[in-house]
Amino acid sequence: MADSATFKMPSLQTVLRSGLGVPVGLLAILAMVIVPLPPLLLDVLFTFNIALSIVVVMAVFYVARPLEFGVFPTVLLLATLLRLALNVASTRVVLMHGHQGPGAAGHVIESFGQFVIGGNYVVGVVVFVILTIVNFVVVTKGAGRISEVSARFTLDAMPGKQMAIDADLNAGLITQDEARKRRSEVRIEADFYGSMDGASKFVRGDATAGILILLINMIGGLAIGAMMHDMSFGDAARNYALLTIGDGLVAQLPALLLSTAVALIVTRMSGEQDMGGEVARQLFGRPKALWIATGLLGVMGVVPGMPNVAFLAMAAACGGLAWWRSRKPAPQAAPEAPPTPLPPPEAREITWDDVRPVDAIALEVGYRLVPLVDARESGDLLARIRGVRRKLSQELGFLVQTVHIRDNLELAPNAYRINLAGVTVGEGLVHVDRELAINPGRVFGTVNGLATRDPAFGMEAVWIEPAVREHAQTLGYTVVDPGTVVATHLSHVVSQHAHELLGHEEVQQLVNTLAKTAPKLVEELVPKTLPLSVVVRVLQGLLAERVPIRNMRVIVETLAEHALRSQDPTVLLAQVRVALGRQIVQDIAGLAEEVPVITIEPELEQLLQGSGQSGGAVTPGLEPGLAERLQRQVLEAARRVETAGEPAVLLAPPTLRATLSRFLRAGVPGLHVLAWNEIPDNRRVRLVAAIGR
Repeated sequence: MADSATFKMPSLQTVLRSGLGVPVGLLAILAMVIVPLPPLLLDVLFTFNIALSIVVVMAVFYVARPLEFGVFPTVLLLATLLRLALNVASTRVVLMHGHQGPGAAGHVIESFGQFVIGGNYVVGVVVFVILTIVNFVVVTKGAGRISEVSARFTLDAMPGKQMAIDADLNAGLITQDEARKRRSEVRIEADFYGSMDGASKFVRGDATAGILILLINMIGGLAIGAMMHDMSFGDAARNYALLTIGDGLVAQLPALLLSTAVALIVTRMSGEQDMGGEVARQLFGRPKALWIATGLLGVMGVVPGMPNVAFLAMAAACGGLAWWRSRKPAPQAAPEAPPTPLPPPEAREITWDDVRPVDAIALEVGYRLVPLVDARESGDLLARIRGVRRKLSQELGFLVQTVHIRDNLELAPNAYRINLAGVTVGEGLVHVDRELAINPGRVFGTVNGLATRDPAFGMEAVWIEPAVREHAQTLGYTVVDPGTVVATHLSHVVSQHAHELLGHEEVQQLVNTLAKTAPKLVEELVPKTLPLSVVVRVLQGLLAERVPIRNMRVIVETLAEHALRSQDPTVLLAQVRVALGRQIVQDIAGLAEEVPVITIEPELEQLLQGSGQSGGAVTPGLEPGLAERLQRQVLEAARRVETAGEPAVLLAPPTLRATLSRFLRAGVPGLHVLAWNEIPDNRRVRLVAAIGR
């Protein structure tokens, strides 16, 4: 005999965990509009509606950040639908059974009609109108306006915030995961305030619906009582008016609570804060304001004819609070330590240890920028530079040397200088007490501050006060702090001069690392087939043309394959670029199937080929005028392509690629020079411009 299966009803907790609670509740709300409800069930639902509104207000008040209650717009919509459905259900009961007395629609409506307004429907109408005016004109209108402005400002500030995240990522201050998380928070914040803008319209429409439902119920109740139940006009007015006003007050109380919740959440700042603690701290945290209030209340309390007891009692309360707040002792400064006597100069001979080697990378700062690197003054520039080194090491493919930081009294107080191998390659000015608002190319207004240019990329910028940061982001500016400015400039300079930082020691470390996974490959190449100095020249050539050397296995395999035929670094570099063609093109054009290219007309190409054969230097056979026109035409074409949002790529014959790359590298920044054989087979080229004589 088969075992009998028993059916077990799922518990409420199981239903909620499975995600069915909200859809089932929504269907139940819609069913309330159609299915008649008994008075007992109306009492339960009205009580639940009030409890839900109280819980929502408390949740809004104690949440740390508005985004932590991201489902609030949906909750607001569901609560509004529940209240309107209850209005429809109670209207049906009031109009059908209102002739039976004040208790016909349940005890909750009866209690609000009898106890709250004392059974006087005239008082009830006045109270209901006042509550509606407060909700509709004051709370709802103000919250709706704030929601609209917050949504517009948040959406306008999105580009600036996204670019600030990209700047921190490029500076190595955050990882890819952190950048992805921050972008998600920006998107969620925009969605939240956009939803709140729409949700506030629900609350405003609900207040309007409450007024119309009250009028319809009163007029309909009078007509039904007088015509269908033969009641006198006074009895019908008394019964139906009390029931209608009780129903309206029961609905208006949750509506006012939810409107207050909307106003609370849209008037909060985006950062984390304890609202109760912040209100107490900022409102009552200044004893001076409380003492002034105490004096004014005391003066008003002794004026004849005024309620002296009330004013004097309140003055005493304010004075007691001011005295209690001023009792807290001020933090005492630590006693200054006696100055340490200077040690006597050492009486010894100068040795080679006193000759300080030149730092590979050095950052010199003026004395006002010392707090940026002092951890005791919350300086985070050291951590940012470590992030820059980590990011560049991962991108370039070798360990970037340590950045040595020192102060230099010869610099201006707000100046800094970046040195590579003792030579200055970058410098700039930053203001520690301000932030840099960078114009990314499209802004919707101007901000007051010190006009300047971004030291890394030369874009227009303004040094602004920290208080106007949010306003500048709203206008489309990318706002970064002084530490980020220095770190970004350092990252840009190091990436531009990466080939100068790669030496024999770094290449030997790369070879040793590869030998752990491919020992035979490394043993065959270095030093049997190719000297280490040639490998260094090839890798430096790749970095000089902004090609990362992360894929050392492919590079070493290509060198091992072609080293027997030639040991010329230029020839080997060309072969390595062909092997890395897929990586090079992907770094330039991404995953797009088409690569926009600038080409050279055949006549000019033949002329360049001939000039290259005549000497071997950079365009030796070209007259200066033609060389200048060539550089100007390439620069103009590259700017047009970059303005269209596409990378600037010059496609040249393999024999001319290296020559044109060296010739155009300084005059056309951002240009990529590729050879025909470096384009992978799965990519198509699209001609965007042609350079002629």
